Amino acid sequence: MAPDDLASLPAGRAATLIADRTLSPLDLLESCLARIAARDAEIRAWVRVDEAGARTVAREREAEARAGRLRGPLHGVPVAIKDIFHVAGMTTTCGAAPAFHVAATEDAAAVARLRAAGAIILGKAHTTEFAYFEPGPTRNPWNVAHTPGGSSSGSAAAVAARMAPLALGTQTVGSVLRPAAYCGVVGFKGTHGLISTEGVVPLAWSLDHVGVFARAVADVALTAGVLAGRPLAGPAPRPPRLALASELVDRATPETAATVRATAERLARAGATIEEVKLPGSFAGVHAAGRGVLEVEASAYHEELYRTHAAAYRPRTRELIEGGLARPAVAYARAQRARLAFREEVMPLLAGHDALLSPTAPAPAPEGLATGDPWFCAPWSFAGVPACSLPTGVSAAGLPHAVQLVAAAERDAELLAVAAWCERVLDFKERAR
Repeated sequence: MAPDDLASLPAGRAATLIADRTLSPLDLLESCLARIAARDAEIRAWVRVDEAGARTVAREREAEARAGRLRGPLHGVPVAIKDIFHVAGMTTTCGAAPAFHVAATEDAAAVARLRAAGAIILGKAHTTEFAYFEPGPTRNPWNVAHTPGGSSSGSAAAVAARMAPLALGTQTVGSVLRPAAYCGVVGFKGTHGLISTEGVVPLAWSLDHVGVFARAVADVALTAGVLAGRPLAGPAPRPPRLALASELVDRATPETAATVRATAERLARAGATIEEVKLPGSFAGVHAAGRGVLEVEASAYHEELYRTHAAAYRPRTRELIEGGLARPAVAYARAQRARLAFREEVMPLLAGHDALLSPTAPAPAPEGLATGDPWFCAPWSFAGVPACSLPTGVSAAGLPHAVQLVAAAERDAELLAVAAWCERVLDFKERAR
């Protein structure tokens, strides 16, 4: 198989071939390194690529596979790690100034689970500063004049450019699903707490989720199951019952709104039931509530660092911290109550359907490096419910379209099964060059 073909292999397929001893983990790794060498000077997905360390581990995984000693379901599969996760022996930069860099001595819990499953840690992918809005250097692999989204910008771009079959990211507002949508890959974040955030530099504890990027739903389900410590791949469901809220769809650009409705029609023709619904009244205040929680919790984490290194923060991060430090405790309590009220009120709607279908973003990736609008993703991060972004097609400008699927809390496996059903119907095969 040619190196570029190897780099295009889905993660699960690669793991199966390695287990069957028909694919060398070292050959798979070298195909990823070749893609990085060919494209990363332009895309800039990576903070650090650990070529020597990854090759050493790949040789170990190859020897183990030949001896029939497989460590787990990701044996020999390379993974990119967003640079807010601690990885033992690597510096955690958080996309920030050197004053904030930390030499990690232990793996984050999610990284440790990947290693235990046999994965190869390929390196650290760029993030926006402290996983907030100040962009990093990463470009969109579909068109480098456009943003890859954020904050998990390097992770999404690395998977889209076939530099790695899998990547870890985080989402506090829209930082997994939006870059997945912009880069034409699958993104998933589960129920809040499904995957441990231990060893991940926090943005807001109440809202932070670990998420996964891949090029297929099956790979996301496989990896999220490893990270959660239990299988998340369910049987193929019956044609799903999907909710569609006009108040969400109509906030997108006309092109994106039309694409979402056309996607719903395709799914309906394949057997899905589409039901128009209205979101509860508490939806009107959930964005402001989530922002209030985010400001205070971010400032609580950064307070001491801010006292000594205020000038080292970039403007939007500084604004976030200062806003949180100025917010009264009663305002934080009200924000939490409003956020949780929305979660409680929207749960019956979500539980009454297999998924809610909506845009992931208001439009395809905009020009420049600004991270993009998280409005469509934010409510589901603030409610702590599982969500998945699927690519659906390519716009007239040559950039990916996507839809978001959202389910009730704890229905992670069910959501992934619905996403897999939709993926089969939509049959998206386009890819970045």
